[in-house]
Amino acid sequence: MAVVSTSLASQLSAIRLSTSKSDISQTLFQNVHSQIRLASSRKGSRGVVTMAGSGKFFVGGNWKCNGTKESITKLVSDLNNVKLEDDVDVVVAPPFLYIDQVKSSLAPRIEISAQNSWVSKGGAFTGEISVEQLKDIGCKWVILGHSERRHVIGEDDQFIGKKAAYALSEGLGVIACIGELLEEREAGKTFDVCFQQLKAYADAVPSWDGIVIAYEPVWAIGTGKVATPDQAQEVHAAVRDWLKKNVSPEVASKTRIIYGGSVNGGNCAELAKKEDIDGFLVGGASLKGPEFGTIVNSVTAKKVAA
Repeated sequence: MAVVSTSLASQLSAIRLSTSKSDISQTLFQNVHSQIRLASSRKGSRGVVTMAGSGKFFVGGNWKCNGTKESITKLVSDLNNVKLEDDVDVVVAPPFLYIDQVKSSLAPRIEISAQNSWVSKGGAFTGEISVEQLKDIGCKWVILGHSERRHVIGEDDQFIGKKAAYALSEGLGVIACIGELLEEREAGKTFDVCFQQLKAYADAVPSWDGIVIAYEPVWAIGTGKVATPDQAQEVHAAVRDWLKKNVSPEVASKTRIIYGGSVNGGNCAELAKKEDIDGFLVGGASLKGPEFGTIVNSVTAKKVAA
């Protein structure tokens, strides 16, 4: 049975002073239910064994559907002038139209990712981009399973898993996104949702080599809200534990699990200190060269924490 916290006791004291007897009963039930639900969602992680990954720190910048030739020229120039720590894998994902422009002008220190790819070899698929085409213009990575593809475009877990499998089979690295909606978190289903999404990848991919998992709580993407370092660490540790139990201890150790969701230059260092946060997938802040550099260099906070 979950234990109601002392904070709830103080809430009840305030309620007694300001509400009628019937209102107290109703409010008491709602607060107790909320506290028990929260405790219940945490209970699932009590057995999680935190085991920090062995992979290199990884920071990706997802530029989404932003930019013009002019603004991207400036952004690339800014990135080329930022001093980046050596022991970080750095990747940026421009819009498809600008990949060639970025590839030809960005320092080779930073690799190029696409934001999406088709599920099989190219052909009569209007509007799609094939893995083969991405490789042809120099892409090394592709972002798959992003919440905007899941919840706006309507891609389901199995389709995303198949896309990941095909990209990997053709030699592209995959940034495999997972994450829960706000209502799913409030219902205590965060782990259920993330594990279901992980299973779809696991059922499809030939190997976990070349996969970076990006945990992005949907409620934190582009909202200015960010999971606390403890909230993010809790999910990352649970994901690593899921990999250990359902794939292998080796895969759990070497697979990098990065965090995304309103990461910026001000909050990255505290997040980076958590032992199961192996880097970041950055949205809006990746459109600002110096700030993106700060996020990349937050690896130094990881070293201090270690």
